[in-house]
Amino acid sequence: MQTQQDRLSATFAALADPTRRAILARLSSGEASVQEIAKPFKMTLPAVSKHLKVLEKGGLIRRGRSKQWRPCYLVAEPLKEAADWVEQYRKFWEASFDRLDDYLKELQAKEAAAKNGKPKAAAPKKRKKKDGHDK
Repeated sequence: MQTQQDRLSATFAALADPTRRAILARLSSGEASVQEIAKPFKMTLPAVSKHLKVLEKGGLIRRGRSKQWRPCYLVAEPLKEAADWVEQYRKFWEASFDRLDDYLKELQAKEAAAKNGKPKAAAPKKRKKKDGHDK
């Protein structure tokens, strides 16, 4: 049984290639055969099939079977798991950008004061956030 971390690794490995991301974009509009998927790419059918195998291993697509037609389908659940994992870091980046914004405002205020010949304003005191990080 695959752990969530293993699934994430397989998902990110599959997403690492721009051709595979383009294939997923195509499949997001509906099922397609290998030949239909291969049309916009300047590569052989075996090369496209290799990309499809990586996507299938990553759990991002599945292949059906209907008589002679073997359609490929997008499986979105692993994409949601990857998005949820990345979302954990959004708060970190937002806090970092907030600190950067405060610093830039402080620099702009000092620059404006220097242009106007006014004494430099005292630097604002650092505040502790609830999570214990300085702001």
